Parts: sequence; structure tokens; C-alpha cells
Amino acid sequence: MAQTSTKLNVLLIGGGMISEEVVLPTVFQEQRDGRVGEVLVASRRANTLQHLRECFPDRQFRAFPDPTCTPLDESRPDCFREALESLPRPGAVIVATPDHLHTPMIMAAIEAGFDVVVEKPLCLKVDEAWKIREAADKAGAYVYTDYHKRHDRAVRALRHRYREGYLGQMLHGHAWIEERREIPLEHFRLWAHNSSPFEYVGVHYVDVYYFVTGLKPKRLVAFGQKKFLPQHDSDAFDAVQATIEWEDGSVLWVQTAWVNTQKNSALTNQGMQVLGTEGEYWADHKARNLHFATEQNGYEDYNPNFFKAYDSWEHPGEVDWVGYGYESIVQGLNDIGELCAATDGLTGEARLARRREMIAEWAKTRPLPEQALIGTAVNEAVRLSIANNSAYVGFDERLFPKLI
Repeated sequence: MAQTSTKLNVLLIGGGMISEEVVLPTVFQEQRDGRVGEVLVASRRANTLQHLRECFPDRQFRAFPDPTCTPLDESRPDCFREALESLPRPGAVIVATPDHLHTPMIMAAIEAGFDVVVEKPLCLKVDEAWKIREAADKAGAYVYTDYHKRHDRAVRALRHRYREGYLGQMLHGHAWIEERREIPLEHFRLWAHNSSPFEYVGVHYVDVYYFVTGLKPKRLVAFGQKKFLPQHDSDAFDAVQATIEWEDGSVLWVQTAWVNTQKNSALTNQGMQVLGTEGEYWADHKARNLHFATEQNGYEDYNPNFFKAYDSWEHPGEVDWVGYGYESIVQGLNDIGELCAATDGLTGEARLARRREMIAEWAKTRPLPEQALIGTAVNEAVRLSIANNSAYVGFDERLFPKLI
């Protein structure tokens, strides 16, 4: 990845699965390679941060709350605000909390004068997305949603071929993304009922279709089932499906679930196929023709492209994290680094104008609020459809969902 001249300090808000497995390894690698300075991590409970210190014994970060002087089980939901006050400049904020908590943290970061990388989706409500967009525009803040499927070469190939005209006009598509039941029963037990497999992972393929075609949604109908999880003390959806009609009349059906068997050969089944007037695309994004079979783990379908560790070329005895999960986060951090470097020494209107100019250019290709709004709108419309016996839901000119 390109290296900027500005070393960023980074505050990560959220200490769950995605932080442990993807975000922190990425940030620590950027720190090792000289692009990140100090690392701060904020979470609701100190025991989460103590766990992260055990996971990364050779890495240093400032913890909010500090597990050495805070009751481990005490809930401190606003501790991220203390962390924001302690983040040195230049700084970037990464929000990796449950989906329904994103908005106040993004808004607080913007108010504090920081740029943001947020795990997808941006937020769950269109009115919140507009508030974020308006606050970012006013402050000249960069707010980037980590839709890492955009960096998957299997998706980038589809976008390139489609935009070169090889597929003609889009007719229809089918995307599937389903995860093992450990997701709602173990990792997200405390908040799975506030989200769904569609909102958490299905939105990736909504964004993919928009990223590939540039089309906006016209209307949709959605279905949801609750059969397995309610028997295990969870009010979350087992599965959610949506059929989305886009503004050109093409249709995408998205199939999601959170209750796949633990015997599945990978955490996630995922793939996509589309048909156009001049061609077709089919990709199994789970089976990348690489597998392991070991006594320890059994049979595994292994995706080398998402986020995997390999022996480091430059740091013997260490690993390099590689893949589109890494590239997506680093794209956001690199952009923020460039912003800070380009505006160093500028103040007032000159600084604001330069930031707005750079952000406007990136908005053409990045999931900044204008683009991230698509996924949020579809997520909210899916909820509205299911809540009204799978009624059709359309969108107004600002993408607010409405029953039709």
C-alpha cells in the first residue's frame, strides 16, 4: 500500500470479533511499518480490553477503560468519549461496534475534529445517514465505510467487465451470504436481535451491486424467519431474504442466514451470479479452490484472499496480514493520512476548502456517506417490509423507505 508522509494516531472504538481478528492486526501492522503512531482502544467493558491485551502481548495500546484500575465487568458505554479527548493529532477513529451504535460514535468523532473509518453498514437508519453526511460536509470530515467486498478481486473483475460493456444491460442476479450459528449464539449474543444476517453481512452484496452498476434501488420485498434462534433465547432472525428491483428494472435476490451448521467447512458461505444481455458472471466467494484437512481442524475451505497471515518478507519471525479485508481498512487510513499531510499548516477556510476538494474527488470511488447511504436505505427498507407482512417498499428522492 502507498505510504503517506503523516503518521496517524488511531483510536479503535469496539473490541469485539472483527476488532480482534481483522482491525487490530491491520492497525498494528501499519504501526510496525511506520504509518501509524499511537494506538488507543475503547470498549464498553474493561474485561474486553484485558482480553485484547492477552491476544496481542507484544503490542502496546492505551485502553479505555483501563483494565488495571477499572472493575472488569463494569459497563462504561460513554468511555469512548474520554478516549476521543485523549487521541493525539493527527488522528483517525475506527468504529467497530454493533451496527445500531455507530451513529453517536461517528457524530462524536466528527464533532471532535477527527476523520472516521466505520465498519459496514454506515448506520441502520436513513435519517441518521443524512445527519452523518451533513455533519461531515459541514466539518470537511472524511467518513469511510469499510465495505471490504469492493476490494475482493472477484468483485473488482465483475465491475471492470460490466463497465467495459462485456455483460451488456443487467437483467438479474442472485447473491448468497450465510454464516454459522456461532455468530448470533456466541459472538453477537448480546446484540444480535438489534441486527440481522441481512443488515450485518447481506448488505455487502447490496453495496456490491451498487458498486458494480452505479444503480440505485427502486423497490423491494423482504422475508424473514425466526425458528431456530428463538429456541436458544435469542429474538434474532435465523434468515432474511430480499428481492430488490433497481432503477433500470434489473433485479437482485439476496439470501442471508445466521444459523448454518457448525460443521460447515468455513464460517461463511458466499457468492454471486448475475446475468446481463451480453454475458454472465458466476463466482463462489467461499470456495477459492484451496482447502486444508488436518486432525486439528478437520476439513476447511480456505479463502486466501480475505484476510490471512503469511510469513513476512521484511520481518523474519513475524507475519504479514494480506487480503481485501486489510486493503479496505488501509485505503481509509491512507486517505486520512493524505488529508492530514495536505492540510498541514493550513487553517480556517483554506484548510476546510482543501479538505472538501480532496474528499469530493474520493467520493467518486469510495464508500463515503453518499455511497454508503445505499446500503443503509436497503437495510431499513428490508426491516419495514418484514414488519408489514412482506409488503413492497419503495424509496423517495432522498432514499427514505416508504410502503407502496
